[in-house]
Amino acid sequence: MSTIKHGQPAKNSETDDLTILGHLNELRIRLTWGFAGLAITTIASFFWVRSLLLWMIGLARGLSLVNASVLSNELNELVVLGPTEGIQVYFKVALLSGAVLAMPWLILQLWLFIAPGLTKKERRHVYVFVLSASVLFALGVLFTVGVLMPTALSFLGSFEADIFRPEWTANEYIRFVTNFIFWIGVSFELPILIYFMALFGLVNSKQLLEHWRVAVVAIAVVAAMITPTVDPVTMTLTMAPLLVLYFLSIGLAKVGYRKFEKSVEF
Repeated sequence: MSTIKHGQPAKNSETDDLTILGHLNELRIRLTWGFAGLAITTIASFFWVRSLLLWMIGLARGLSLVNASVLSNELNELVVLGPTEGIQVYFKVALLSGAVLAMPWLILQLWLFIAPGLTKKERRHVYVFVLSASVLFALGVLFTVGVLMPTALSFLGSFEADIFRPEWTANEYIRFVTNFIFWIGVSFELPILIYFMALFGLVNSKQLLEHWRVAVVAIAVVAAMITPTVDPVTMTLTMAPLLVLYFLSIGLAKVGYRKFEKSVEF
C-alpha cells in the first residue's frame, strides 16, 4: 500500500515530463515548417524585389499608390552609406515580401501547434481562423500603403522644407517602411484574436465594454510605438482603425462567448 502511494508522484512527474517534451517537440516541428515556408517565399520574392524597391521609392517621391513604380532614372535613387547597404536593403524587402506571402502558412502552423489542446469540435474552426487572420493582415497592409504611408511621408518630406533637405538613406527609409507595414498588419489581427479568446471562454463582451477606456489608452500607446512619425495626424490615422477594430471585436466576443456557453451546457 505504501509502495503504491510512494510511487504515484514519480509516475505523475514522468507523465508531466513527457507532456512537456511532447509540446517542445511539436513547437520544434511547427517552427521548422514555418521557417521553411518563410524561406521559400522570401527566396521567391527576390524575383520582384527591384520592382518593390522602385514602388517604395515612388511613395517617397509623392507618387500615387498605382503610379509609384513608374519612375524616371533620375528619381529612383536612395543614398547608401556603405558597400553592403544595398544588399542589406534587398534582403529586408525580400523578407518583408516573404513574410506577407507566407502569413497564411505561418498562421496555420500556429493553429496546428495549439490544436492538440483543443477538442475535436473546437478544431473545426481552423479554416475560419486561418482565412480571417490572413484577410485582416492583408487589410492592414493595404491600409498602411494606401493611407498611412502617403500621409506620413508627405509630412516628413515637407517638414521645415526651407531648413531641411530630405536625402534619406536606403537602409533607414526601407526599415521605416517595412516596420510600419508589418506591425500595422499584425495589429489588424485584433478582432480574430479576441473572437477566439471569447470562443474559449477567456474573455467576454461585457469585460471588453467595461474596460473600453483602458483599451483606448492601450491602443494609443501601441499606435505611438508602431507609428514611426511623431505627428498627430499619422498617429490619429493609426489609432482610428484600431479603435474601430476593438469595438468590432466586442461584437465578435459576444458571438464567440455565446458559443462557448452553449458548448459548456452540453
